[in-house]
Amino acid sequence: MEQEIQNQGPLFGLSIDPIIKSHLSETARWGKFLSIMGFIGCALLVLFGIFFISSFSTLERRYGTYDGPSMTNTVGPVMMVVYILIAIVYFFPCLFLLRFSNKMKTALATDNQADLAISFQNLKVMFRYVGILTIIALSLWVLAFVFGGLGAMLSR
Repeated sequence: MEQEIQNQGPLFGLSIDPIIKSHLSETARWGKFLSIMGFIGCALLVLFGIFFISSFSTLERRYGTYDGPSMTNTVGPVMMVVYILIAIVYFFPCLFLLRFSNKMKTALATDNQADLAISFQNLKVMFRYVGILTIIALSLWVLAFVFGGLGAMLSR
């Protein structure tokens, strides 16, 4: 038990010297910039989603319809939903990065340990979220390659 406490002792002795404070402050500034740019990207994705509805409606009015299903009723709404879902998924890492940046700036300005802990907690959640999304994306890629390969083999 005493050895376990002794092993944890140096962790509690960590301090933030001026160089580390400078690095964390710059990290917070870049994090805030990137999160704001991410929010702008989310807004643009939503606008592009809405644009798909109006553009396909305009195309159908301009070039008329054919005997098949209406593009306005199929492609436009599907693309809108896809873009809005991507914007929602992308919104949360930006939010956690903004929270990290704001709390880090507050913690460094006031030497508040609680704000520093909350700041790092938001950074951890952001990395966990992005990591899970990466695992999901890689899994979908693997499945696409497997099914694509199976489809190519069966089509011969």
